[in-house]
Parts: sequence; structure tokens; C-alpha cells
Amino acid sequence: MTILDETYTVAGGVEIPKLGLGTWFIDDDQAAEAVRAAVEIGYRNIDTAQAYGNEGGVGEGVRTAAVPRDELFVSTKLAAEIKDYDQAVASIDGSLRKLGVEYIDLMLIHSPQPWNDFRGGDYAQGNRAAWRALEEAHQAGKIRSIGVSNFQQQDLENILQGATVVPHVNQLLVHAGNTPTDLLAYCEGKRILVEAYSPIAHGAILKNAEVRAMAARYGVSVPQLCIRYTLQLGTVSLPKTANPEHMRANAEVDFEISGEDMDALRSLRDVDYGEHSAFPVYSGR
Repeated sequence: MTILDETYTVAGGVEIPKLGLGTWFIDDDQAAEAVRAAVEIGYRNIDTAQAYGNEGGVGEGVRTAAVPRDELFVSTKLAAEIKDYDQAVASIDGSLRKLGVEYIDLMLIHSPQPWNDFRGGDYAQGNRAAWRALEEAHQAGKIRSIGVSNFQQQDLENILQGATVVPHVNQLLVHAGNTPTDLLAYCEGKRILVEAYSPIAHGAILKNAEVRAMAARYGVSVPQLCIRYTLQLGTVSLPKTANPEHMRANAEVDFEISGEDMDALRSLRDVDYGEHSAFPVYSGR
């Protein structure tokens, strides 16, 4: 058994593979090939979003992959700008059409605020409205599990006020150098599984001398060390790549980081994303 065979089970009983393929920055016309390659290697967890603009290609890859649909776990995300029940309902159906699937395994609210007001205004009511649409789609069998992304504790508490389903997942920016310890503990206490996106810090961590030295001691690459770190935190790890060689390497994480080194990585503060700081999720807000 490899990491590609291991799963977590969320509160609703759905199993989620521990290692997945992130598809942010993979163009729509390249997404199908990337998904098929990942599935051939052994990946079963594929993550996309309305905002990525590649649901069509991801869906094509899922439908034409070498394994049956029910062996794959497909996630997408409701656009961050949708803070209205009717728009959310229409958008959920839109993702089903674009993906070309009968059901979605996991759908998330992409952000508690629209991207142009990230960590800004109060969208509490709109998030509750969008959540109600997700709950109804979940009840109807259109979505097997539902959750959120980039939600802080107060955002989760807002959802929980009127929820009939506790979010199964909170997808967060988690990597060595940016470990939101308190939020991870809060989610664990609520039985909300955390998925770690950008576990390699969007590439920024590759330059960190301390992390490079630690990876060398384990005889692994920096990406492998960083992916293993997020797995040992108890999160789903979602490295993004369209390169089959990187997909294979990212799954070769059959080693154990010591408790001392985990503490060192957990306390590391390295969030210089360079040019990528222009993206809201990397802006430090």
C-alpha cells in the first residue's frame, strides 16, 4: 500500500484519498491529459474549482480515465463571488454540467469573501445562503460531501449557526512556513477535515535553506518533505502539477518525519511568495 491508497473518512462516512492532484493553473485544454496521467499513476483524488476555468477539461479527464467514475474523488468549488442562494443553486448545477458527471464528491465554498474583498466585508448572510444551497444539493445526492475553503474560525462559526450539516472539509493554505495551528485544532475539534492546498508554498519553500537541509537528511526532495509534513499534520495534501514525473515523485513519501523535525517545520515562518503575493490567498491577509 502507498499513500495513494490511503484515505480519511469524514463525518458523513465518505472516504477521501489522503493525497490528491491540485489543478490550479492547469489550462482547460491541458487538464484532461493531466487527470488521465494522474489516474494512471494511481491518484484518485482530483481537485478543481469554478474559478480555475478548467472544470470542462477535468471532467473530460475523469470521464475518459482508465478507472470507473466511482473509483475517483472529484472536488470543485463554488465561486467566491456567489453569496446568494439562487445563484449558488444555479452554479452547483453549472459545475455538474461542465464536469459532465452525475454527482460531485466534494463541493466547497471557495472563500468567505469575494476575491476582490478578501478578508474584507461581512458576507455572513451570503455564506449561510450559499451553504443552504450546498446542503440541499447534498441531501438530493448531487454532492456526496460539502465544505468550505479559506474559512477562518469566525467564518466557520457563522456557518454552524444555522447548519444542518457541519462542513465536512475546510481547504486551507497549509505548508511548512505557514501552519495555522489554532485553526487546525479548531477544525479537528469540530470533526472538519482540513485539506492543505499549496503544500509546497507555491514553490516559494524550495529556496529555504533550513528546509533544504532537512530534506537532504531524509534523502528526499523539498517537495516530498513538504507533502509528507502536511500528511503528518493529518490533512489531505493537494500538490498541483501537470507534470507526470512530479506526480510520481509527489507520491513517493513513504518515510516518517521525526517529532523534533515536525516541531521545527511547524514553528517555521516563511511566507514570502514573491510575485505570487498578488493573489489574495498569498497576500498575508
